[in-house]
Amino acid sequence: MKGKIIKGIAGFYYVDVPAKGVYACKAKGIFRKENIKPLVGDDVEMEITDVKDCEGNIMKIFPRKSALIRPAVANIDQALLIFAVAKPEPNYNLLDRFLIMMQRQGLDCLICFNKSDLADKAQCERIREIYADSGCKLLFASALKKEGINEITEALTSKTTAVAGPSGVGKSSLVNCLQKETQMETGEISEKIERGRHTTRHSELIAISDNTYIMDTPGFSSLSLFDIEKEELKRFYPEFTPYEGKCRFLTCTHIHEPDCGVKNALSENRISRVRYDNYGMFYEELRSKETLKKSENRRYQ
Repeated sequence: MKGKIIKGIAGFYYVDVPAKGVYACKAKGIFRKENIKPLVGDDVEMEITDVKDCEGNIMKIFPRKSALIRPAVANIDQALLIFAVAKPEPNYNLLDRFLIMMQRQGLDCLICFNKSDLADKAQCERIREIYADSGCKLLFASALKKEGINEITEALTSKTTAVAGPSGVGKSSLVNCLQKETQMETGEISEKIERGRHTTRHSELIAISDNTYIMDTPGFSSLSLFDIEKEELKRFYPEFTPYEGKCRFLTCTHIHEPDCGVKNALSENRISRVRYDNYGMFYEELRSKETLKKSENRRYQ
């Protein structure tokens, strides 16, 4: 019998079998021996061990078309990154880190700004300008007023989507607007620090409709760039591409070189200052990490 793992808790994997229900399963010992851990999102083959209590064993994990490290999940088609327009104010540095992490793993990204009811038109337009050329679809919504929900639902149809973002932006509230079967726990916002408590305890696939799943994940307050070379960083900034042919040097990093097409475009307001400044910060972070690694290697030689 084939199904999809929709949740994993305390050694049990809950497998959704179309038209038959959800089975609580254990993974066969062979997976441990081969150091393979089932992931939420895995398509699996299972055997039923108890019909009445809907229990079984996972016998086979089918090949994954994708696998994320954080959150740990398989067969995701795209990412929906949720931030707030206000309360808390958008953390563009964190958002760009999410974009790089997801795009590096081959996922298209949707950016949704929740709590649009707390913002005026000028605030929303500023956000649109920052991410206009990022290569990502931009959505605005209000979970409180149920606004923008249809547009989000349309963007998720027939896909499995990982939902990510920091705490306090209304992720779980927005997820609850998209479906009715499973209500995610929501938390109060601290008035002092304008941050929510971490209400999502585990990764779980939630069916919105046939062949359409979303996965809510624990909130993140920080995210380091990992496994990326500093020279690779610029490819995650699609807005640079039209101007890179105008750089004097083919290997231009767009940081310190003269006659840089990207920096010229920046000075003419054709590239977002917010996005470029984050790029510069990330580049320096990766350069420092690279320098530290070389220093440590020399020390142990």
